[in-house]
Amino acid sequence: MCGSRPWLVLLFACAGLEAVASDSLEAYNVVWDSPSADCHGSMPIGNGDLAANVWVEPNGDLVFYLSKSDAWSGDQDLLKLGRVRVRLDEPLMQEGSVFKQELDLATGTIRIQSEIGNMKSAIRFWIDANNPVVNVEIEGSEAFNAQVSLESWRTPEVKRYGGAEPDTILCAEGDTIRWFQRNIRSVYADNLNQQHLGHLIEKYPDPLKDLTFGGLISGEGLETKDAQIMVTKKPVKSLHVRVHALTAQTETSDEWIKQIEAQRDTVEALPVANTRKQHETYWTEFWSRSRLLLSGTPDAERVAQAYVLQRWVQSCAGRGAYPIKFNGSLFTVDGLEVDRKTKVVTEHGPDYRRWGGCYWFQNTREPYWAMLYSGDFDQMEALWEMYRDALPLLKDRTHSYFKHDGIFCSETMQFWGLNKSGDFGRNNPSFYPTNPWIRYYWDSGNELSLMMLDFYAHSQEEAFAKTTLIPIAGEVVKFYDQHYQRNAEGKVHFSPSMALETWHEAEDPLPVVVGLQTVLTRLLDLPEKLTTPEQRADWKRFLSELPEIPVGEEGATKWIKPAHVYSEKKNSENPELYAVFPYRTYTVGKPDLELARETWRRRLVKRTGGWSQDAIQAAMLGLTHEAKGYVVKNVTNRSPIGSPPVVSPRFPAFWGPNFDGTPDQCHGSVTMIALQRMLMLCDGDTIRLLPAWPKEWNADFKLHAPQNTTVEGRVVDGKLVELQVTPESRRKDVIIMDAQSLNN
Repeated sequence: MCGSRPWLVLLFACAGLEAVASDSLEAYNVVWDSPSADCHGSMPIGNGDLAANVWVEPNGDLVFYLSKSDAWSGDQDLLKLGRVRVRLDEPLMQEGSVFKQELDLATGTIRIQSEIGNMKSAIRFWIDANNPVVNVEIEGSEAFNAQVSLESWRTPEVKRYGGAEPDTILCAEGDTIRWFQRNIRSVYADNLNQQHLGHLIEKYPDPLKDLTFGGLISGEGLETKDAQIMVTKKPVKSLHVRVHALTAQTETSDEWIKQIEAQRDTVEALPVANTRKQHETYWTEFWSRSRLLLSGTPDAERVAQAYVLQRWVQSCAGRGAYPIKFNGSLFTVDGLEVDRKTKVVTEHGPDYRRWGGCYWFQNTREPYWAMLYSGDFDQMEALWEMYRDALPLLKDRTHSYFKHDGIFCSETMQFWGLNKSGDFGRNNPSFYPTNPWIRYYWDSGNELSLMMLDFYAHSQEEAFAKTTLIPIAGEVVKFYDQHYQRNAEGKVHFSPSMALETWHEAEDPLPVVVGLQTVLTRLLDLPEKLTTPEQRADWKRFLSELPEIPVGEEGATKWIKPAHVYSEKKNSENPELYAVFPYRTYTVGKPDLELARETWRRRLVKRTGGWSQDAIQAAMLGLTHEAKGYVVKNVTNRSPIGSPPVVSPRFPAFWGPNFDGTPDQCHGSVTMIALQRMLMLCDGDTIRLLPAWPKEWNADFKLHAPQNTTVEGRVVDGKLVELQVTPESRRKDVIIMDAQSLNN
């Protein structure tokens, strides 16, 4: 049976728990003892904004792709900054060499070592956590010569992807290599005109036109051979190569050049020993925020590795100017696609990204749900900022289209908030997209609002509530309130509508109804000082006008339906289970759990992989066997959905392609969310531990709960043997459950 246990059986050992985490992280380092054939054998590294895919080729060359979170083309595709090659006259790999490449998670560093006879070489590759610069530090036991080259694939004579222009590579000057992309055109005005909002172009400046991004390579002891190649002036035993990166919207390219040169001067004036120490301190603090380390079975160890490495990948791209791209993050490499009919493989180059540069909320959201329990709140800011910046335009769109207040959030969107151009459709006279999969699909506003409510519950940041949560969530519910008619009983009738992308014809779809019920209830639960009496009165009234959750009934058996009326099934989601995740109306510890479990048993689509939520929902329903099975499948099969990758990536946490391409961020983050909820499930003040935990998995954990609470402890053989709750006052809210008891 479930329930609390006497506190006296627990050991509260704070210092011991921290020591275990520090000692154990090294076990998850990725170590290779041979070079990689090409970019598909790359390791990811980044500082949250600037990132690289790093590999050593069989000839001993160190090669890396550079990416940045705001390197948008004029088509609003996220492009690579460039590719850099470092070649030593005594290669890192040659016959008889002993080779090692290691991702050192604790310090945020890739370390490469090569040894042949008495000759040793070592490279420390790190992207400064606090500055936009790549550091390549090379040490040799003997003096060596080196060549550093910029390799450009974006030339006038070749096909380019994503709206890329030919690279501008500046003439050699000052012993540096400098290059950039500059947007001489933009889809922005066309996007607004296409969606009947051309009158707003002057009000909201184009964020893409004249956006310029690129880099500057420098290194003491290097001199330019030509515009793309630098060489050592004489043999050296140590060499520090830096690659500075900058994105800026400037009136001229000369202004961008001045900015990156000034940035270089500022960064290189800092003592490298100090910046490296500060960099390593950042990563120490990052890993000390939270952990979820497993043992007990080979499956448990593999799941733990996947969790740690997915969190690493997210952290490498999570502190930039824009949210993490679900379809590859900053770590896409040369795109390979197979023609379904001919089976011919086509290589599309480094700038290719399946599904392009726009954001799908259904796919974007998953990493951010995981960040709440891992405590990576700083990485959530880019998501908030994107919607906060879009808010004025979205309000004006609603007024222009429908002559009322509020905002609706498009499922597929350009980062300024409007529909993806291809989905809205050319010469579309309507205000609704021509793409039938998203025509009335506005659910992202409700889920975003709930995520922000949860962020406030965790962080207790009143400034966030005032500047972001209430302005956005308030406008979302206002739109639904004013947009839909009431029926004869005074209840809102949500029609025309749809249940996600699956049921294209729906009335009162479950995700809309339960989403608004949850968001309005949570808004009313906020401290009164954050809201006005008028807001609270409107929210209370609107909540009373919502229709009931659609429920099917057959004899004594009941289950949740996707909508009150629904037809035209086109996709493969289970909308009815949004009542479990993300909206948590039915979970372990709440009434009508059996209703939700019956709904789970009747779901039409039963699977895991990519953005499929079955693993998360199983965990939240206390279905231990099912949750464990899906999580293990996710970490042992990188692409359960569709075709496997044309070339399997070497890095163990580069998932996909599944639905979205490689590395698939939905797949890895669904695994994180499910594992977190198997161990801990929070609702209101209550913190439930082990709601769906397998007895054979041991755990050492530290997770974040609402009210600035951390919960850490150890689970051995299904028993919680150590626990610390901070602050101590929250310990009374913890309910400890028996591992697997709900399946007995």
